[in-house]
Amino acid sequence: MPNKVVVHYLDGKVERGYTTDFQPNKEVFHLVVKDNGEKSILVKILNLKAVFFVKKLNGLSKTRSKTKRNFEEIKDKKLIGKKVRVKFTDGEILCGLTLGYSADRRGFFFTPIDTEGNNERIFAVLNAVKDITFYE
Repeated sequence: MPNKVVVHYLDGKVERGYTTDFQPNKEVFHLVVKDNGEKSILVKILNLKAVFFVKKLNGLSKTRSKTKRNFEEIKDKKLIGKKVRVKFTDGEILCGLTLGYSADRRGFFFTPIDTEGNNERIFAVLNAVKDITFYE
């Protein structure tokens, strides 16, 4: 089953589409985009900031009341995983939970704390991460 993804490149370019062959340990994967029909693009992971696995390709309605951006806003919820705050080289900051961070890998998955948002999980590419903070 194809995954809906939004790919953010290091240069700021964004592409939306589907993938069936993304693997964090591989150097490339294919992204199928609709551009006057469908075409497959070869994506190199080292050219990316992150891969966002999403609920909808066009995002969710902007009418949501408030986006949860930090752990204080969800302090009463039981959480599974290590709390992580990721600051990307472009200045974007995202908070989530990770089960498999290793500095020896190309990147890592984390689940955003904002469960009402469009992102289901995010693969952050380590060469696009400026700072990572872990919390208890």
